[in-house]
Amino acid sequence: MGKRNKIFKWAAVVLILSLGIAVLYDYGILSIHDRLNSIQDLQKSKAKTLQKYTDAIASKPLLEKRLLELAETRKHEDTKLIMGQTPAIAAANLQNTVKDIIQGRGGTIHSERVEKSEDLGKFKVTHVVLDVIFPDIRAMSDILFKIETQTPYLVVKELDVRVRNYAEPKDLVVKIKIAALTGK
Repeated sequence: MGKRNKIFKWAAVVLILSLGIAVLYDYGILSIHDRLNSIQDLQKSKAKTLQKYTDAIASKPLLEKRLLELAETRKHEDTKLIMGQTPAIAAANLQNTVKDIIQGRGGTIHSERVEKSEDLGKFKVTHVVLDVIFPDIRAMSDILFKIETQTPYLVVKELDVRVRNYAEPKDLVVKIKIAALTGK
């Protein structure tokens, strides 16, 4: 029985050692290997993020140049709009512009009014309605040409022309509606 006990003892020791080695391998070496893999993955993701930041910083001069170009384009496009901090100021600017054109070419303004602005996407459309007397058809033609071809862009939306005196058809009574774009 002594020999058998020794074999069982050695078998138990070998079994305990092999189980201990398996536990040490499973909980020690594999967990260290998993931690090492997660650290390497974290390093790779941080390296990618760092590369993205480096690329973004490297593209900064190009972005600043593009921003300046866009600002210049915006400034150029703003000259085509009637400017004003509020719609009422923009309408007053439109009214003054149209009044200067008409009176500068010999027209006489009898009445003027601003109509409600309309929304048009990122812009507002401001309307001014004027009752004007033109001395002749040539003056009216010149004024309409000046209104349609000037910057900021103005558009004649409605035009109602009547002769003031049929016996002497010289003066023209005109009701004119002019629209312009304003920024919001």
